Amino acid sequence: MHSPLEIAQNYVEIGIHKVRLSAFKMLVLGIFAGIFIGFAGIASTVGSATMENPSLARLASACLFPAGMAMVLVSGSELFTGNNLIIIALLQKKIKLRQMLKSWSVVFLGNFLGAGFVAFMVVYGHTPDLLGGKLADSVVNSAVSRVNLTFADSFIRGVLCNILVCIAVWAAFASKTVSGKLLMSFWPVMLFVLCGFEHSIADIYFCLAGIFAAGEYGISAQGLTFGSFLVKNLLPVTIGNIVGGAGIVGVGYWLTYLRHTPGFSAPIEAEQEEIDIAEEY
Repeated sequence: MHSPLEIAQNYVEIGIHKVRLSAFKMLVLGIFAGIFIGFAGIASTVGSATMENPSLARLASACLFPAGMAMVLVSGSELFTGNNLIIIALLQKKIKLRQMLKSWSVVFLGNFLGAGFVAFMVVYGHTPDLLGGKLADSVVNSAVSRVNLTFADSFIRGVLCNILVCIAVWAAFASKTVSGKLLMSFWPVMLFVLCGFEHSIADIYFCLAGIFAAGEYGISAQGLTFGSFLVKNLLPVTIGNIVGGAGIVGVGYWLTYLRHTPGFSAPIEAEQEEIDIAEEY
């Protein structure tokens, strides 16, 4: 098991590696991560659509959604929310601000395309026909509930969500085995879904799927438009994710473990292992 100090040191090297990827690789790996999160989104909806008890329905969704992080973790991809931790390398002055912003932007675009692709294919492949039409209603209702949150609520839920997502990434780096990484990443992701916090990339899938399903199935969706999705959901949630992931977890752990730490160097034994999986998040 890697100590928190080792994780912080290793993530500096990982951040350097991530920003040095070509824009093409960032985009493609971002698309894959968006696809994985989209699959987790539809699975979590299917698993809870027919449950009458809201608490049990949310628990079922929370237990299924971490499959998305598992795919991101072991298959190799770039997820915007986890990549907020690149700020650690910036604070160590190992990368430049423009490099970090380029990485975030290209990966976010890839995530959007990947999650949107799954939303389109799920709806127009008529997966919502499952469960006697209840799944279609659930897909639309999930999107409607997100765009009808206030800007402040969406922002705050975005902050809380990405604290947990980045802790999931951080905890996964503590383990040296695949099974350990999956186990450690499961719990924080489960918690953010259970508590109703908002993840920007997941919301891309949920809201686009809701928009597509409302049109395809003729379901009333009050306030759900592409514009309301962008302005009332994606914008505040994304800002909140950055604050929670980069501002709280990234900056907080940098202040704790790396600022004024003498003799900084990434542990040799751990360094290559972590660099090899640098594209996983």
